[in-house]
Amino acid sequence: MAGKRILVVDDEDAIREVVEASLELLGDFEVLTASCGEEGVREAVAERPDAVLLDVMMPDMDGIAVYRKLQEDDRARDVPVILLTAKAQSSDRDYYAEIGVAGVIVKPFDPMGLAGEVCEILGWK
Repeated sequence: MAGKRILVVDDEDAIREVVEASLELLGDFEVLTASCGEEGVREAVAERPDAVLLDVMMPDMDGIAVYRKLQEDDRARDVPVILLTAKAQSSDRDYYAEIGVAGVIVKPFDPMGLAGEVCEILGWK
């Protein structure tokens, strides 16, 4: 999706690299990255991406804490967040929907289909 910017927040270098390559090469997105929750909050507020892909399980500040920080900030509140997680039980998905995340992508994900999945979740053509 040319012209759209996505911030990827994940503490694992390999995951960030795969997601970045998938979104840039197959989705024509501009990708920003952050390696921890605090950096992710700073980047989301400063850069105002079109969406955030956010890992749930991170040390120090987990993805839910990051999401809540973004919701508390007027500059980032309206940026849609998609969670990247291995925790995708129906109770987890229900909770994520309750708090207002745009969607969930389950790890391990298919790198070839990632850009399409992001577009589908966000309603981007």
